[in-house]
Amino acid sequence: MDIYTTIDSPLGEILLVGDGSALTRVSFDVGVRAEWRREPHAFTEAERQFGEYFAGERTSFELPFAAPGTTFQERVWAEVAAVPYGTTTSYGAIAARIGAARDRIRAVGAAVGANPLLVVRPCHRVVGADGALTGYAGGIERKHHLLTLEGALQPQLWGVS
Repeated sequence: MDIYTTIDSPLGEILLVGDGSALTRVSFDVGVRAEWRREPHAFTEAERQFGEYFAGERTSFELPFAAPGTTFQERVWAEVAAVPYGTTTSYGAIAARIGAARDRIRAVGAAVGANPLLVVRPCHRVVGADGALTGYAGGIERKHHLLTLEGALQPQLWGVS
């Protein structure tokens, strides 16, 4: 049986789900399944690391996780996990690094989009070939905020002409 808790963040509530020993899901979607059991103190280390990340004191997460995917997804996710803090890469670059043909870029995008460990496995660092902030399960505004926090984007000044 999976256990879960939610934690507060500058981007809203984050849902943490796990099997008791490892994270299996991290999302901004707080849809809780009926079969999950709430365990408010089961993820204290994850909560601490998220706090440090949002405070700008942590650049990577050191948490056990068990979120398997297909062989293809796992190859893509390994490349996503290797994207350094404060940088971005493109879907095409990931495709090239895993040896996928150019016609597989959409499949790479689908694998990135299927990442069940938002922020921990930093799929927000994957952008369009032209630098556009394309797709993010947590929403484009959150993706922009995360990349700004990491220094990969400049803060936007709203209402300035």
